[in-house]
Amino acid sequence: MRAELLKNVGRVVLKFGTGVLTDSKKQPDLPQLEQLAAQVAGLRKSGREVVVVTSGAVGAGMGVLGYTRRPTELAELQACAAVGQCRLMATYEKLFSKHGLAVAQVLLTHDDLEHHDRHLNARSTLVTLLSRGVVPIINENDTTSFTELKFGDNDKLSALVAYLLPADLLIILTTVDGVVANFGKPNARTLSTIEKIDASIEGMAGGTESVTAVGGMTSKIQAAKIVIRSGIPLVIASGKKTNAMADILAGKEEGTIFLPKTIRLGSRKRWIAFFHHPKGTLLVDDGAKRALREKGKSLLPPGVLRHEGAFDAGDVVRVCDLNGLEFARGKTRFSSQQIEARDYPREVIIHRDDLVIL
Repeated sequence: MRAELLKNVGRVVLKFGTGVLTDSKKQPDLPQLEQLAAQVAGLRKSGREVVVVTSGAVGAGMGVLGYTRRPTELAELQACAAVGQCRLMATYEKLFSKHGLAVAQVLLTHDDLEHHDRHLNARSTLVTLLSRGVVPIINENDTTSFTELKFGDNDKLSALVAYLLPADLLIILTTVDGVVANFGKPNARTLSTIEKIDASIEGMAGGTESVTAVGGMTSKIQAAKIVIRSGIPLVIASGKKTNAMADILAGKEEGTIFLPKTIRLGSRKRWIAFFHHPKGTLLVDDGAKRALREKGKSLLPPGVLRHEGAFDAGDVVRVCDLNGLEFARGKTRFSSQQIEARDYPREVIIHRDDLVIL
């Protein structure tokens, strides 16, 4: 199954985690970076386009500024990122140039991907770089982005970049071999294939105890939810193995592969579903949930029981059931004030063309 699914992969997004890139002293691990660059060069020589989403800027800056643990204050995080990003890119440029590869730094914020024109411009820039044989190296703009440093992670960013291009495959390289069942127990084993992300899979994930990183396996599972919904497979594998990338592309049993859904979202619905921070929530009754999920209907006023948050007409909101479980997102045609007042000049709150079932 792997070999068949991955045989025609032409564009790959690689995500390098902080733990893969830095050593015990919180400094860039040069031998490790060298072997990753060599693997990327191997993919390029095989004719594939490669985009790298890198972590490690905060971790690289921590050692320079004398931190032994990831700081919690925003200004300190941003200072570490500012110092570390320079060091990281200088290292990447030196190592990739040994293989005759040029690199380009691309710093993004969530706003860049949420704003439609900037979203399209970012995609055009990346596609142009790839067409010229350049390896784009992407990171969150940690020196200015409040959201990523406090709430987000580069696992999600890599999923959004894979969506944006779109890519044929996302590989997240980390310090473990994949998703591990019975972690920490004698019968622990790495799962080879995950066909569906359910409660049992999410229960295997945990956060991270790393002093330099955020996220852990939990954020990787969330990234998987994003990419497989668009029909893009994801492999989580060890970044310490020198042949991991080639083995994955060869269809070998390396890491954990998440199988994509067969029905891909269109570009506009991808943008609605995953490139926005929802501004609020609509809670709907069971009848409305069935109509949306099973019958492809629009959301009508009678199905909305209440709302949470303040939002304007045209904003993206969550659609949740009575238990608070989010099952859809969409662009509302009414503001929260109108919904509160039951002021509906039109009959549809979210049209099915503006609605995505998650």
